[in-house]
Amino acid sequence: MKVGFVSLGCSKNLIDTEIVIGHFKNNKYEIENNPQNAEIIVINTCGFIESAKEEAINTILEMAEYKKKKCKYLIVIGCLVQRYYEELIKSLPEVDLFIKIDEYDKLWDKIEKLIKKDIIEISTTNTSKKISEMKPLPMPTSKEFYNRVITTGNNFAYLKIGEGCSNRCTYCAIPYIRGPFCSRKMEEIIEEAKILANKGIKELIIIAQDTTKYGIDIYGESKLAELLQKISEISEIKWIRFLYTYPEGITDELIQTVKNNDKICKYFDIPIQHISDRILKKMNRKTNKEQITNLIEKLRLEIPNVVLRTSLIVGFPGETEEDFEELKEFVQKVKFDKLGTFTYSKEDGTPAAKLPEQINGNTKKSRYNKIMKIQQQVSNENLQKKIGQKYEVIIENISFDGKYFIGRTKQDVPDIDGLVYIKNDFQQDLLNKFVYIEVTDVRNYDIIGKVIRK
Repeated sequence: MKVGFVSLGCSKNLIDTEIVIGHFKNNKYEIENNPQNAEIIVINTCGFIESAKEEAINTILEMAEYKKKKCKYLIVIGCLVQRYYEELIKSLPEVDLFIKIDEYDKLWDKIEKLIKKDIIEISTTNTSKKISEMKPLPMPTSKEFYNRVITTGNNFAYLKIGEGCSNRCTYCAIPYIRGPFCSRKMEEIIEEAKILANKGIKELIIIAQDTTKYGIDIYGESKLAELLQKISEISEIKWIRFLYTYPEGITDELIQTVKNNDKICKYFDIPIQHISDRILKKMNRKTNKEQITNLIEKLRLEIPNVVLRTSLIVGFPGETEEDFEELKEFVQKVKFDKLGTFTYSKEDGTPAAKLPEQINGNTKKSRYNKIMKIQQQVSNENLQKKIGQKYEVIIENISFDGKYFIGRTKQDVPDIDGLVYIKNDFQQDLLNKFVYIEVTDVRNYDIIGKVIRK
């Protein structure tokens, strides 16, 4: 039977999808890239914020249309299922099987039973547990991680080092969906990194909900710096980057490890969310404006040309014009290299959803537009400074017309940050190779370059 997959949401979700693909492939199913031709369709959903939930429901309904043609079984897994299991069963009879995240250790058994037409027991587990009652979700086995099918191409892969989150930010539903933070054992992560390297992967992207928390639950202290150092000793791996580092977890040891190791990208993804101390406190964040400002200054002092990315939330309950003006001034002054903004989403079961002074949608949208307008100007200024600079680039694609090779620098995360366009003046194929370029021009968020060394 042919199996098609749709993976929604974050890169952490993508790894779960890759593990499920591995199950099917190892059991002799044929993987089909076009869901229209699939007899089984598996959708891995996101349920993080309202827009993600809407996308998931629309995707399920879209895929359900294929049951009128070739599709025999529609299977839905992931965060949305974990969060709204009973409601989905009642409202989406088109779906043959829903699997919650806390049932992933039984995932393949449930899928096999469905396909063999056995009776599927409907779980009656309460999905609205208090966060204090949540236990770590079952982690995939080492074998499942090792056998997953990489869907991100020939050059990079995500490496998940932990599951869940224990930070308890008042706006966030992740702890209710995926439970408290749970680290993988270091030796298992290193083994998976070696397996990926042997498959030809050149760049590893270390991910967790908060990578700075890695190791605290099983080793008693953060082990992120040590883990990065050990992964860098795998000779075949050329670039290593890590994402989602909360500011309070960025230690001097981590900074020095990044500074002194050439394989580790000089890139910090630090979701600060806001800068008003009043709002940060309401969000239950662990840092204040002074600490965030000092951290940014330290990073730029210690690591020349460090790239700083952040994410912000505008329209949090009770955010005044004064709070927002403070945020605007900070964004203008600090000039982050990369910045993403979200409008606050009122999520069921979170403490922030019960707060008074909820901000109306038009105000949230207006504040979002104002922040992004400032950042667009900042990004343009930052890009202009790159003209004449030299960078190492990994070539990953070629344009449809064949005129340009397309790649990324060490400063750019796949599918999030900008691209490098290089005119195709070569007879040889540069795909999946590293080259050195000089920047000749910039456009929007991308740069144009010429090869100076292969």
